[in-house]
Amino acid sequence: MSTLHLTAQIWQEDDAYVAHCPELDVTSQGDSLDHALAMIKEAVELTLADLTPEELAAQLHPTPALIPFEVQLTA
Repeated sequence: MSTLHLTAQIWQEDDAYVAHCPELDVTSQGDSLDHALAMIKEAVELTLADLTPEELAAQLHPTPALIPFEVQLTA
């Protein structure tokens, strides 16, 4: 069994935490940060279970670079 290293972007929206895996374009949510992480892992595992290696290679996006930057707001 091989390991696939992926990224989870997690943010809070109202009372829920939204989790997104940009490499596979899979999104889920949870009631807490830990729950959202567990849910995105489950969603990714379910997605991967249905893919052949060829389909995975075609669907897999490169790991994004997350680079903070600033912009000026005009009010």
